[in-house]
Amino acid sequence: MPLYRINQEGVAYQIKSSSFPTERKLQKAFETNLETLLGIRFIGSEITTGDRQRGRIDTLGLDQDGYPTIVEYKKSRNENVINQGLFYLDWLVDHKGDFAIAAHEKLGTDTFIDWSHPRLVLIAEKFSEYDKYAVNRIGANIELWVYRRYGDDLFYLEPLYVPIPREPITPDESSTGDTGQIIEIPIYTIDYHFQRRSDQVLELFDQLREKILKLSDEGEITEKANKMYIGYSHGKNFCEVRIQTSGLKLWLDIPCDDLNDPYNLARDVSNIGHYGTGQVEIKLINPEDVEKIFYLIEQSFLLTT
Repeated sequence: MPLYRINQEGVAYQIKSSSFPTERKLQKAFETNLETLLGIRFIGSEITTGDRQRGRIDTLGLDQDGYPTIVEYKKSRNENVINQGLFYLDWLVDHKGDFAIAAHEKLGTDTFIDWSHPRLVLIAEKFSEYDKYAVNRIGANIELWVYRRYGDDLFYLEPLYVPIPREPITPDESSTGDTGQIIEIPIYTIDYHFQRRSDQVLELFDQLREKILKLSDEGEITEKANKMYIGYSHGKNFCEVRIQTSGLKLWLDIPCDDLNDPYNLARDVSNIGHYGTGQVEIKLINPEDVEKIFYLIEQSFLLTT
């Protein structure tokens, strides 16, 4: 894809594409910006697998929905990357305990992990049509992403193939077979979080939800429910909401030190395990506090624009 820059005289000129000098440089660039680029929280790098699945996993992480994720990088297209990734995905579902220990050490002991939808993200400059066909036929949760670097300061990233979730199943049903092969992906809905909640709490959620969705033009803010919370993103998560019996618990994806919190409503949970991806935790119980808390949500949203 050609990329152009327009100078002060209004003249357009093409920016030539470039490459990372090594695969390790590519990996480092992603790991430094993993949450910004892919919505994945970093857990570890160069993870050694056992005797049966010999190798090293490039990057291990936990995505914003709580799904364990492997990220593998190739500086250019490599015919072995899919098979290699499948070995690593097999290792992941066989070593849930090892992953949980690593995740809790890095992100906190209460960090939520959802094993219903482990991901394998493969990143390269290009993939072939045969690659897309292969991952579609395999049926595991494999994603293909392509990247292009321009000069020293511009970077393009695009999903080439991302599996489409199947029809909803009951979220409490098991989603993996004995071998760990993914059979179905549970699809959680907003209504799932409404179950056994009082009208007062749901009305409180509706007030806040309406204001959040109006932060940008229609369709620009994504609302996504997973098992433990409802996430709101504008390219990346900026707020997560968990509907509880007596009110709402929120997490904001903004450093606590950067938050202007005149009413001292926020709590720094960056070093404490919690369900949401945000570093700041807030409780909303009283309707009169909606505006105060929405002021904090706006600050987190502005970081995504």
